[in-house]
Amino acid sequence: MAYTIRDIAAALGAEAEGDLDLTVSGAAEPAAAGPAQLALAMDPRYGDGIARGKAQAAVVWPGADWRAMGLKAAIFAPRGRLAMAGLTRLMDPGPALAPGIHRLADVDPSAEIGAGAAIGPFVVIGPGAVIGPNARIASHVSIAEGARIGRDALILQGARIGARVSIGDRFICQPGAVIGSDGFSFVTPEKSGVEEIRETLGQRAEIHGQSWTRIASLGAVTIGDDVEIGANSCIDRGTIRDTVIGSGSKLDNLVHIGHNVQIGRDCLLCGQVGVAGSSRIGDRVVLAGQCGVNDNIFVGDDVIAGGATKIFTNAPAGRVLLGYPAVKMETHVELQKALRRLPRLAEKVAGLEKMLPKGQDDA
Repeated sequence: MAYTIRDIAAALGAEAEGDLDLTVSGAAEPAAAGPAQLALAMDPRYGDGIARGKAQAAVVWPGADWRAMGLKAAIFAPRGRLAMAGLTRLMDPGPALAPGIHRLADVDPSAEIGAGAAIGPFVVIGPGAVIGPNARIASHVSIAEGARIGRDALILQGARIGARVSIGDRFICQPGAVIGSDGFSFVTPEKSGVEEIRETLGQRAEIHGQSWTRIASLGAVTIGDDVEIGANSCIDRGTIRDTVIGSGSKLDNLVHIGHNVQIGRDCLLCGQVGVAGSSRIGDRVVLAGQCGVNDNIFVGDDVIAGGATKIFTNAPAGRVLLGYPAVKMETHVELQKALRRLPRLAEKVAGLEKMLPKGQDDA
């Protein structure tokens, strides 16, 4: 599909100069861009690449001398990544799903399918499920009984939506995600070794055999509007109350949300984050890759945790955390500086010990 520079600038809400009727069919990095592609050079660091490519138009930083770069047109982007969001949304064709219900889909007669929905092959939709208008559901997706999905959803290949799950509008689900699996919840008839260690912080009485009894999940999962779930992520059902993901929150690939977890609005959980059961995450929380959150704790609004941070206790609102266990970021930096000085400190101590008279170091 071809786009004029005028149309692209309008879609981005950006200013443009030059030949606004020039058309492009795609976007590329500056040095690799061809004549029919829009070069992306939103920062002066990438300006030199335009001369190495063949682009006739580019998205550039404000004030860029685009004519000197040999371009015929330019779009100005004060905030490059925001322009990328608008541009990719404009040019992304999405999955090729024919409207209507594919003949190889299995839709229960009691399910409700909204107007304009596209249901791909080998999709299974269970009894009483409700699919909102204009939903797009790719092949091999299963949606269990009683699930409710809002309008304009996009659910990609192989996703699994469990029983009684409730999802808002404009939901995006990447391939292989599982929403509404049973919670990982077990108990022993007698006090378990885990319970004992929680109480004593390490001391064990006599070790004896124990067996695990399963606690079933009677709750479901409730997801707000404008939520995205990454590939192969898993969200467990609640034990009694629902597990909740607030509106606007985005979960990356391989994220695990345990049973009863409550996640607020507009949170960002990056790859391999794990949140243990019954924890509460506030609004606008950012957990970088491989962060872990202990069970039954609270992470306050606007907390930001760096990669691989492990949060074991309640985190106050607005705190910036890093490390294992999580501490304030500035504290973690000082600890790491001190750790790097330890070998030199040990060497100095060894030298001082050699200077002591024999036997004095044992006094």
